[in-house]
Amino acid sequence: MARSAEMETASFVQWFRAAAPYIHAFRGKTFVLAFGGEAMLRADFVDLIYDINLLNALGVRLVLVHGVRPQVEERLAAEAQYVQGRRVTDADALEHVKDAVGSVRVDIESLLSVGLPNTPMAGADIRVASGNYVTAQPAGIVDGIDLQFTGEVRKIAVAPIRDRLQAGEIVLLSPLGYSPTGEVFNLTLEEVATQAAIALAADKLVFILDHGDTVDAKGRRINRVTAAQVPKLLRELPDGDMKLYLPHAAHACKKGVGKVHLISADVDGAVVMELFTHAGVGTMVTRQSVESLRPATIDDVGGILSVIEPLEADGILVRRSRELLEQEIEQFFVDELDGRIVGCVALYPFPETGAGEMACLAVSREFQRGGRGDGLLAAVEDAAIERGLTQLFVLTTRTTHWFIERGFTLGAPEDLPAPRKALYNWQRRSKVLMKKIGGDE
Repeated sequence: MARSAEMETASFVQWFRAAAPYIHAFRGKTFVLAFGGEAMLRADFVDLIYDINLLNALGVRLVLVHGVRPQVEERLAAEAQYVQGRRVTDADALEHVKDAVGSVRVDIESLLSVGLPNTPMAGADIRVASGNYVTAQPAGIVDGIDLQFTGEVRKIAVAPIRDRLQAGEIVLLSPLGYSPTGEVFNLTLEEVATQAAIALAADKLVFILDHGDTVDAKGRRINRVTAAQVPKLLRELPDGDMKLYLPHAAHACKKGVGKVHLISADVDGAVVMELFTHAGVGTMVTRQSVESLRPATIDDVGGILSVIEPLEADGILVRRSRELLEQEIEQFFVDELDGRIVGCVALYPFPETGAGEMACLAVSREFQRGGRGDGLLAAVEDAAIERGLTQLFVLTTRTTHWFIERGFTLGAPEDLPAPRKALYNWQRRSKVLMKKIGGDE
């Protein structure tokens, strides 16, 4: 039991240290967090409140957007009519919407006001601001049906919201909008959240999924996707919150929102794990890819060391000192993911023989199943061909089959260029693998 407790403590300390860069980066940034009315009905909704409290305590400027669909449906006597996913809101239904919004808003404000000792809310002292921050207009007639009091966002009161955020308050937006003539309109939470994030130039927009998970039609996790990839993905997705929110996520990215995250409400602590771990637990949508494969610079030495040191400790790679890396940095390529180096490889040319050595191919363990090794291999092959080389060789003790599966064949130390053969470590007894590249491949 003691050993288990020690391991758990070590794991927590390691995670907390890894979260430090995010804590620094998020302070003073604006996040819009949207969740449906179903979230309020969950027994673990208080856990989301704890996570909101944590973000607030870390200096994140928060705008919360809530939904009320199940609360409204519970109040309506008749079944609601929908047109293109939007409720037809008559005068009677609007009264139920207003009643539900008022009830949910008060419940959220009360939960954010809790400050009991021995809870995550102890000492929180959170202040919540809500009001007529959303100006709306009627949605009009769609497919020949008058949506009546169903509306669309016309404008977000940016300056007043920023004033409240600057004062350290959390801003709470409901799916209601007000017209200059004093009318009230029923809105969708996804539109309010998206338009608020765009207007505020938010750094992040987070949608919490009540129905479905962040997976594709085959059940595979969708970790990252660009706005340009969303239309194709939508054609393959089943109905659910993922399919509902993705178009809004893509639109927000195209309009300048930094990143949009979609996470499942069924994952305990999903907000914290998505925002404060590099791998995340949901889907991140960006305008452009957050991953790039590029030549290394001197600033990448620390990142490369973080990738290769665990493999050096296991004897998979030969140890390289920081000084040696700094001297040879121009030979390296790195795979950078969202500002972090997650993979590297080096190319050492022997132009007199037309050969090049591919060395130090490594990918961080937590990112090894995303095809990054193949990407690094392709980068080295392209660079070698550009330099007029016709053959690649690699020395390895553990990954012989991986290279054979990618077109390499077994060779021998005698096949190495003379300068490299003179440095061959006979104690390590590495396998030599060769591959023809370019026109002779």
